[in-house]
Amino acid sequence: MKYETIKVSEDDIIRLPQPESYSDCFELIDSDLYRTKGKSRSKLRLFFRLFIHPYALLPWFRLCQHKGFFYPVCRIMYSICKNRHKIDMKVRTRVGYGLNLGHNMCMVINPGTIIGNNCDLSQFLNIGTNHGTPAILGNEVYIGPGVCIVEDARIGSRSTIGAGAVVRGHIAPDSTAVGVPARIVNKTPKPYVRNRWPLPPQAQGN
Repeated sequence: MKYETIKVSEDDIIRLPQPESYSDCFELIDSDLYRTKGKSRSKLRLFFRLFIHPYALLPWFRLCQHKGFFYPVCRIMYSICKNRHKIDMKVRTRVGYGLNLGHNMCMVINPGTIIGNNCDLSQFLNIGTNHGTPAILGNEVYIGPGVCIVEDARIGSRSTIGAGAVVRGHIAPDSTAVGVPARIVNKTPKPYVRNRWPLPPQAQGN
């Protein structure tokens, strides 16, 4: 597994995994399922899960990150899942370990968006841009339902964005932001997310 270093702010650095094999893809699938179940699974169980639950969106998304022999099949299955769940997230979107999608439905995410490790995205989320400068989310960020994140927004690690907020600027790490436009109302002592996937040393940022 390779890792890409992303600078969210001066003192907030994240490192995103870049799978180089299907084994790496299954590690990322395991991290996503761990966020919902709180336990890890063997690669064999993860493989069979794809066929038991053919509309599992995130597993097919992860498998599309590696352009191997099964890439065409994975793209077809991922397209079916996207249409079923009404989620517009391109396969080139850069996403860290342990992504959790709330209710697995109704999201539009610009393909240039960068999403850190162990993040929670809720339903009816819209991340967009008209100028090619989409948002960057740090590690352990929680986004509530109905949130709009527009243009060059930087959301610091361990921050929480309340339901219905419109984020247009930078949100400092360890903050809670609400409202239209979003403003910081307090500093959160602990991140909102649960069942964090334990990051390997290479993926640990600030």
